[in-house]
Amino acid sequence: MGEQASAAPEKAAKGVKGARGAGGAAASAGKGAGGAGGAAGSGGAADSGGKRAAAKKTGAAKPVKKAVAAKPTKKAVAAKPATKAAAVKSAKSGTKAAAVKPTKPVTKVAAAKPAKSVKKAAEPESRTALVRRARRINRELAEVYPYAHPELDFENPFQLLVATVLSAQTTDLRVNQTTPALFAKYPTPEDLAAANPEDVEELIRPTGFFRAKTRSIMGLAAALRDEFGGEVPGRLEDLVKLPGVGRKTAFVVMGNAFGRPGITVDTHFGRLVRRWKWTEETDPDKVEKAVGELFPKSDWTMLSHRVIFHGRRICHARKPACGACPIAPLCPAYGEGETDPEKAKKLLKYEKGGFPGQRLKPPQSYLDAGGIPAPPLGATAPPATGE
Repeated sequence: MGEQASAAPEKAAKGVKGARGAGGAAASAGKGAGGAGGAAGSGGAADSGGKRAAAKKTGAAKPVKKAVAAKPTKKAVAAKPATKAAAVKSAKSGTKAAAVKPTKPVTKVAAAKPAKSVKKAAEPESRTALVRRARRINRELAEVYPYAHPELDFENPFQLLVATVLSAQTTDLRVNQTTPALFAKYPTPEDLAAANPEDVEELIRPTGFFRAKTRSIMGLAAALRDEFGGEVPGRLEDLVKLPGVGRKTAFVVMGNAFGRPGITVDTHFGRLVRRWKWTEETDPDKVEKAVGELFPKSDWTMLSHRVIFHGRRICHARKPACGACPIAPLCPAYGEGETDPEKAKKLLKYEKGGFPGQRLKPPQSYLDAGGIPAPPLGATAPPATGE
């Protein structure tokens, strides 16, 4: 009996545990099916402890039930495709905008304006056009300077040769003011070759670099005396062998003393032919060759005079008088100097500005055109006359 009595409570306890287990199972089933009340009834069949346990589980299950059945989750899930669709739509519209609007202006700019400007800059002057323009400039200059001439005073080839050597690094005017006394004392190559160097230095001092120039003119005088019988040769290959004589000096002598064509590339000539785009060369020998190919040989000597005249009177190195230039329409460098006509007129030199020229004894044609002789060394210049 005692064992049975004691066994009864154990069975009862097991029954309670079983009931609790059943209640838990029912509660779990209630979660899945949404029936929280069934779980609570199963717990009440056992005892009050089961009820409390079932009640606790039922109370915990309610928020879960709401969370599971919550509609916002479905809305959120349902809203995603709409959001994606909107995103895709907006992305498509954005792509269209990016593909259409921004690219059109870029394509227009690349295809229109830059292409035209590059095309203009890339069009070089043809050889034929260059020759025509160069020869037209020469014709225009011939009309402006019909009296163009070498601006060194001389009476024979020997005087011209010596004067040209002395003209290095100085003006023709200064040479012309200096040579009268030199030639009066030493009229021939033999006389100059036998002179006292110190006396020669004193006479040519105004031309600058007088010691080096004394050696050159006395050396060439001795060479003329010893090798050419006291006569100036008329061939280029003979002239360039003389002390102090280069191609420039030789062409001056050949063209003006012997009538043989030659191009004189001095600083004025080189500067102007580069401004006119006849050549880009800076070496005098290369300039001479390039320009010589643009003109017939018969034009070379007078072309040199006209270009040098223009460089001294109008197309100056630092401030060219563009506004008073007769060949402005043909000049690629127009605008580098003063373009206002009235201001440009004030920049004109020598006869163009109403001032004396460089020769003390200029040709009659120069005087007939209104040119004024230069004054002797130390003399007062004659009054300037306006144009």
